Amino acid sequence: MKGVPFSDFQAQVRSLRTEIDSAIGRVLDSGWFVLGPEGEAFERELAQALGAEDAVCVGNGTEAIQLALEALGIGPGDEVVTTSLSAAFTALAVLRTGARPVFVDVDPSTLNLSPEGIERVLNPRTKALLPVHLYGNPADMTSILGIADKKGIVVVEDACQAHGARFSGRFAGTLGVAGALSFYPTKNLGGLGDGGAVLVKEAGLAARIRQLRNGGQSDRYRHEEAGINSRLDEIQAAVLRAKLGHLESWTARRRAIAELYRRGLSGTGLSIPATTEGAVHHLFVVRHPRRDRFMAALRERGIGTLIHYPIPLHLQPAFASLGPKPGDLPAAEQAASQVLSLPLYPELTDAQAHEVVDAVREVLRTLPA
Repeated sequence: MKGVPFSDFQAQVRSLRTEIDSAIGRVLDSGWFVLGPEGEAFERELAQALGAEDAVCVGNGTEAIQLALEALGIGPGDEVVTTSLSAAFTALAVLRTGARPVFVDVDPSTLNLSPEGIERVLNPRTKALLPVHLYGNPADMTSILGIADKKGIVVVEDACQAHGARFSGRFAGTLGVAGALSFYPTKNLGGLGDGGAVLVKEAGLAARIRQLRNGGQSDRYRHEEAGINSRLDEIQAAVLRAKLGHLESWTARRRAIAELYRRGLSGTGLSIPATTEGAVHHLFVVRHPRRDRFMAALRERGIGTLIHYPIPLHLQPAFASLGPKPGDLPAAEQAASQVLSLPLYPELTDAQAHEVVDAVREVLRTLPA
């Protein structure tokens, strides 16, 4: 066996080096590095590619969530319901608005936000639902939007792992009033540094986010409100423009690899979270009751793996005072102790994917699922 790394950023850069160099060269030649023509063009092209009325680029995915919530008037005294199985940045974004994140359990089959869990925590302080399309698999937006409509609250989507994912024919990030994207280098559409965007369907909301991202300025040196500094730089925008045209083919490749894994691991007893046809497979996650031993055995065979995510948010020290208590969200807690992500990226070859499958099957013969 040759071994398979969990990720290979250099492979993508090599394949796009001419396009990336050209994009960066345009910015260097222009002498315009922040809030310029590359960013404006990328916002238009991103909105068109993902079926949104508008897109507002910001500094990162965390601030995309924060600014979307703030632009909707959510702040101190309000509650935002979200999942406990996500990156901590989902909840950190809520805290930065002054609102309180309320964690609920996940659906054991998909590991996405449980609609039943949402219903149990709703109260007059609930102002927004923040579903996460975990691992690039859309959450149950029919149920989530139904709850929001019934209660008169807004839905902001954390689509930071779900570029191009679809639910009932519509793109993730466009089903609620706003959707947050991250362009961190590991994402399905990743830059060469941090970056993010908010997909919006209403012009007034887009204008408010644009003002908030630039210090609350309505004009140069006139600050109408206390915004933040969250601006996607021109080099990142230019690079992302070059990459955006490849997103569809990269998504197709991710789906092909995911299908290869599912076929190859069928009949092994290994648990794989359910996904929809519209999933974009940001990660390919499996579950094993002896996850750490499973991971170590794969490492010995040269297979790179990572854990997404080992600590549910309600058990993170940063959120301990918010509740719930250990044992209150059993599906999220059990999943966090079992999940393991296998290598999956567009540059992964079929031969490498088969090597991963063979290694997993070999490990399972001595360490049954």
